[in-house]
Amino acid sequence: MSEIPVIAPREIPDDEVIVDVREQNEWDAGHAPGAVHIPLGELPGRVAELADIEEPWQIVCRSGNRSGRAVQWLEQQGYQAVNVEGGMKQWAAEGKAMTSDQGEPQVI
Repeated sequence: MSEIPVIAPREIPDDEVIVDVREQNEWDAGHAPGAVHIPLGELPGRVAELADIEEPWQIVCRSGNRSGRAVQWLEQQGYQAVNVEGGMKQWAAEGKAMTSDQGEPQVI
């Protein structure tokens, strides 16, 4: 099996669209502005929603595990994707922008 490509949050431009594969409650607590939310379990049925986003897609979860599985699956389907190293925990630690409709954004 090939190594999963990764990118550090600090390397992602602020206006880049990322794909967040966390669950709804995690998304609601806080996410990157402009991110697309598709929970990991829904990805196979919703991958067509990503057609307008330039590849490689930046895939994120809480810590990098689920997004790593998503990247593997997407690559098997012929897409180009990279795992956001450290997930939203690292995203927040690096001071990258976050938003939430529930007040102060946080990573849960």
